[in-house]
Amino acid sequence: MTLNRRHFLRTATLGCVCCLTARYASASEPAHSASGAGHAAPHWSYAGNTGAEHWGELQPDFKVCTLGLEQTPIDLTSAMKGEAAAVALDYRPLALRIVNNGHTIQVNADAGSSCTIGAAKYELLQFHFHHPSEHLLAGKPFDLECHFVHRSSAGDLAVVGVFVKPGARNAALQSIFDAMPKLQGPELRAPGAIDPAGLLPKSNSYFRYMGSLTTPPCSEGLTWTVFRQPIEASSDQIRQFAELFPNNARPVQSRNRRFLIESN
Repeated sequence: MTLNRRHFLRTATLGCVCCLTARYASASEPAHSASGAGHAAPHWSYAGNTGAEHWGELQPDFKVCTLGLEQTPIDLTSAMKGEAAAVALDYRPLALRIVNNGHTIQVNADAGSSCTIGAAKYELLQFHFHHPSEHLLAGKPFDLECHFVHRSSAGDLAVVGVFVKPGARNAALQSIFDAMPKLQGPELRAPGAIDPAGLLPKSNSYFRYMGSLTTPPCSEGLTWTVFRQPIEASSDQIRQFAELFPNNARPVQSRNRRFLIESN
């Protein structure tokens, strides 16, 4: 496979994102930032005439959902073992600022938590959940996937993905799920706090690639880091989320000519 040198340098480093579309993307992942319940119903969904296969047709700035060549999620398989830019997560306990935006349950982050990828620092903006997982691991989905969305001072976005499988009850998840609104509406402040570090796996093995938002407008140029090792949640916890969102996962997209690196 012959690669353009500029494309090779852009994808091989995987630690520096310089895509203008990402710089102007919403801090809260545009599709995950619906506000009050008084607003009109979402104009995109995960099924039917407004489902994922039709997102690119719904309005002009969604066209990249169909035409883009670096779309997320993907099947994490046949990765190259290599030196991906290291990721360091510095998460602090957060007040429980929870919103049901009609597409997912999202926890908005106060300032102070961050991740560093290579030399670039990104502030944590929010994290949210998908059922089932959006990424596949060697062709297989997990029950849930958590996405931590970050933005650098330059406006570049980086997302960290964590798989969730059935197992032991997860105390960090339970504090969120106990407070999550059943209906779409504005942000709610619940009692207590959440430590996002409780939603991270113990192993530091991860995949790295260049991708996009997984919701409209599907802006590209994001640095994606997805941990190989899942965390656990009880079957009851997974069912609790699935009852609200039976399917809020975008189908996997073509990898095309992108590099997928698995950390050594």
